[in-house]
Amino acid sequence: MSQALPRPEDHHADPRPDAGAVDPTARVDPDVAAVAALLGRPPAGAFVVAVRKDDGSPVVIANEPFLGDGTPMPTRYWLVDPALRAAVGRLEAAGGVRQAEAAVEAGALAAAHRRYAAERDAAVGPGHAGPRPTGGVGGTRTGVKCLHAHLAWWLAGGDDPVGAWVAQQLGVGRPQS
Repeated sequence: MSQALPRPEDHHADPRPDAGAVDPTARVDPDVAAVAALLGRPPAGAFVVAVRKDDGSPVVIANEPFLGDGTPMPTRYWLVDPALRAAVGRLEAAGGVRQAEAAVEAGALAAAHRRYAAERDAAVGPGHAGPRPTGGVGGTRTGVKCLHAHLAWWLAGGDDPVGAWVAQQLGVGRPQS
């Protein structure tokens, strides 16, 4: 999903000072460009867009289990829509994490963490011998850490009672497939 840089030998005879620069006419993946704009930085790893708005713009991305440098990435689903991120941020600032933990039965939350971890771990190749991502939703094993991560997974179709609670608080429905 990343653009390859030209090899130095491709430009060895070119006298221009910017001869090693990336070709501005080279194709850039529109999802990578859109997500980079939404995040305000280039994505650190490979992903696919899991949920889109009707106009095609990304709402949720599904991250690969490792960043580009091989670092384990515990957060499988990432909320990138700015309006939803802001709304969830306001909910968190108003005590939403504590409210969600009180509203969702502890056993149901623990089961959601296990399902999330199992889904993410299934994306790790069977021969992987290095460090692996750990934890459940948002990288945590217990409780609620990040309402953004819970809502992202729920929007992507995950069975997440906290994500459902967040959606209810915000008046958000699942996108139509």
